[in-house]
Amino acid sequence: MIASPQIKVPRLAVKDEVIKLRAKLNHPMETGWRKTAAGETVPRNRIHTFVCEFEGEEVFRADLHSGVSADPYLAFYVTAEKSGRFRFKWLEDGGDVYVKSAAMEVV
Repeated sequence: MIASPQIKVPRLAVKDEVIKLRAKLNHPMETGWRKTAAGETVPRNRIHTFVCEFEGEEVFRADLHSGVSADPYLAFYVTAEKSGRFRFKWLEDGGDVYVKSAAMEVV
């Protein structure tokens, strides 16, 4: 079972401050290459795309591949220009989508 995504967004920022955003999703990231003890292939099941939007505008994107470990953690920087809401989205091979958002106020 996949746990709820974890994100870290500062609640307050100063205009034009460079802020660090963090995102983590507990996910097995199965590559489809591993075999069980019985020799059966474990089906591929990984997060292939991560997108962060601010007020509907994409500010960061990552395409994840088979070399990414389980429970992918991403940290990146953006410039705080105005108050609004960040939306973090993870897309899985099987079609599942995980979304979490947080607001930030710029003073």
